Amino acid sequence: MRATILIFAILISAFAKAQTTTVLDTIYANDTKNVALFFPEPIRQGITGSDNFVFTYNREKEQYFGLLQAKPGKESNLLVVNRNGSIFSYIVRYKKQLSKLNYFIPLSSSIGNEKPIKVDSILAESSEERVDNRTYYYQKFCSYLLNRNQRIGRIKKRTQGIVLTVENVVFDKEELYFVIQIENNSTLDYDLNFLNLSIETRQKGKRKSLQRLYQEPTYKHNLPSKIAESETVRFVYVLPKFSLSNDRRAILELNEKDGERNIELKISHRYINNPN
Repeated sequence: MRATILIFAILISAFAKAQTTTVLDTIYANDTKNVALFFPEPIRQGITGSDNFVFTYNREKEQYFGLLQAKPGKESNLLVVNRNGSIFSYIVRYKKQLSKLNYFIPLSSSIGNEKPIKVDSILAESSEERVDNRTYYYQKFCSYLLNRNQRIGRIKKRTQGIVLTVENVVFDKEELYFVIQIENNSTLDYDLNFLNLSIETRQKGKRKSLQRLYQEPTYKHNLPSKIAESETVRFVYVLPKFSLSNDRRAILELNEKDGERNIELKISHRYINNPN
């Protein structure tokens, strides 16, 4: 018990500055239901600051989720360390009636990493290393989004057995993440030529016309080159944050290589301006 308290004190001391400058989210729990917390990496350690809160997780085999319960009493805090060293901190409170039983924690909610980063190493970090770190973050967050069963609305179009769907649009940091699905319900493989996202503007005046401006993705996660017959693939496009006025919309254009099964999917400005 003393060793656990010592570890807790060291972690709190190491990240005191991060916690004092960050407003911590609050998680509510009670003694009749389990509140599940799902993390982007397996849990290595979880500690509560008071005995009237209990956070249980698999200590023998690392898993992505833990369960929180609480007894009536004063509020406390919960500190969780993932396998990769990412640290998450929350205020925990008892509440008799719970409106939320499941929390899906994004990697962006981490307050830092348990491995201290020296200022000298930050200054010496090359641009290549920064790109690698950003790519690593994209990979982890995109994988997290693909594992979630979350949809923003019914954004779908089909032609000749090919179904193009935008399952979700998520805002994180300064970027938009488009979770996309392609279903091949035909009897022929689908060779992907390109999948482009553009902004379409309706030109006003007597001669109404449409103008499209291509948006270059920052990162593409698991984009396939071929979708076999009866196969469904899901992947993510990451783009710099943007918003649309009422006279604009996004167009997702799917084009088949050496074929004519092409799809143009229109995405209303409402989905772009109100992401998850």
